Parts: sequence; C-alpha cells; structure tokens
Amino acid sequence: MSGSTTGRTDATRDRDPWRVLVNVAQIPETGLHREITADEATRKAMAAVAELREVISAHAAFDLQPKSDGSYHVTGRVQARIGQTCVVTLDPIENGIDEPIDVVFAPPEQIPEMADLVDDAEESDEETPDPPEPITGGFIDIGRLATDALFLGIDPYPRKADAVFEQEVEAPDPENHPFAALKALKDNGDGKKPKGG
Repeated sequence: MSGSTTGRTDATRDRDPWRVLVNVAQIPETGLHREITADEATRKAMAAVAELREVISAHAAFDLQPKSDGSYHVTGRVQARIGQTCVVTLDPIENGIDEPIDVVFAPPEQIPEMADLVDDAEESDEETPDPPEPITGGFIDIGRLATDALFLGIDPYPRKADAVFEQEVEAPDPENHPFAALKALKDNGDGKKPKGG
C-alpha cells in the first residue's frame, strides 16, 4: 500500500482523492523526478468526486526544481483514461486525458510579495505568470496537482465519435410569421369601409 493513503479519513479522501506528498527539504539542488500511479481505491474516489463513470487509469510524472529564492518550479504531465457517458446516445464511452502541469510553489510568507510582482506585470501588460501556490507544512502535494490537472482535462459534454444529435425540424408555417396578423387585418378590410362610417 502506498504511504500516501495511510491514516486518511474518508472526508480527506473526498476533498483530495489522490494525495502524494513530497518533502521540500529532501529535494536536492539538482531537482527531483517523481512518477506516481493512482491505485484502484484512489481512482474510485476520483471518479466519485468528478462524477465520472470510472477512472480506468491515472499516471503522472513530475520534475521539481528548487530556485534560489526558496520557491520550487514543478513541471510535469498527467495522463489518464476515464469512463464517461455519451451525452447523445447515453452509451458508455472512454476518453483519454493528457494535461501539462507547470506550477510554482513558494513558502506562504513569500506569496504576498510574489503576488504583488504578478499584479505589477499585469498593469504593465507584460506576460503574467500565475501566482505561486503555498508550500503547506513543508510539503508539496503532487497527487493533488495531478488530480486538478486531470479534472481540468475532462470533457464536460462527451460524445461518441459517430454520435449525431438529430433535432426534429418542422416545415415553417407560412401563416405563422410576425406579419401574418397584420396581413389578415389588411385582407379583411381592403377596399371596405367600416359600417356606419
């Protein structure tokens, strides 16, 4: 059993179904490469949170690189296979997910200062990086990073490749248009004066 699931409550799993913690103190100056694969229990929990039929497989690879200012640049990729239901035919289908990950983590006390730099870049129309994520208790949760990226890659309207939504098209009624009533009034009164006029 993976150490990432030890001692976790169901409530914790509901919020963060895939947790894999990396101690930043153990990341060497040259960086750290980690690969993680979700076990069956984790995949079931992820499917429940994302309201998917199933998560068939989920694998992620990360490179964690320390920077001179005490922050960590985390790059990687999550790849998964998920089971969904076609919105057109309601048939079960499978979809692949392949999402890149590029995030900076920083000690919480540094984040306000780094966020100010992001704001300054926005005001000067420079390309703005995303504000950093906080390092919590000296750990970076790469499992949560992988989960967030996986959820981001889910197609909210999955459909089979050959599924076509056919809507019934009715022939337009020539009498049913905005000027039909006006035309009827004109036809009835054309060339005739009202009685008693």
